[in-house]
Amino acid sequence: MLDNTEALNALLENDAKVISVMYSKILPKVQKFVIQNKGQQVDAEDIFQKALLQIAVRYRREPFQIKSSFEAYVFTACKNLWRRELNKNKIRVTDDAILELHHEERDMALATFEQERWELFTEKLEAISENCKKILKLFFGKVSYERIVKVMGYSSETVARQRVFKCKTKLTQAITSDHRYNSLKEL
Repeated sequence: MLDNTEALNALLENDAKVISVMYSKILPKVQKFVIQNKGQQVDAEDIFQKALLQIAVRYRREPFQIKSSFEAYVFTACKNLWRRELNKNKIRVTDDAILELHHEERDMALATFEQERWELFTEKLEAISENCKKILKLFFGKVSYERIVKVMGYSSETVARQRVFKCKTKLTQAITSDHRYNSLKEL
């Protein structure tokens, strides 16, 4: 696959050959995820196209660097878009009240906003100590405190809860002290 900058530039230049490679390498993984999560192939194709468009628009507006592989970045963007789509449909199905229709541009802006928030979160998670990173990944993965005690070798669930709290506090401080935080904290 291309390096990240080449892939981003190919999106901006609408390079059909490179974009075709992106489709062949990344789309099957997106399709598998979407189909496993209440979607169909056509949904996956739509989500994939939206993600590429969102990334291209954002990169044109303000060039950025991708810390992971381009493939992982696009896949994460697709997962976030699909989850957003599922939540939007869930609200529409279960709410009998009249709902405001969402415009495509607003959805794109919100998806970009959420992606930027996710990037800040993952960047700061990677920057904290290895021990805290491990604890928080377990915690965010909904692993029980009982299991965290065993995995981390703590003496009790109280110790595990204290470590989770301290690590969450460190992560929160790292996020809130970043200059991007204020522009990303509210919609």
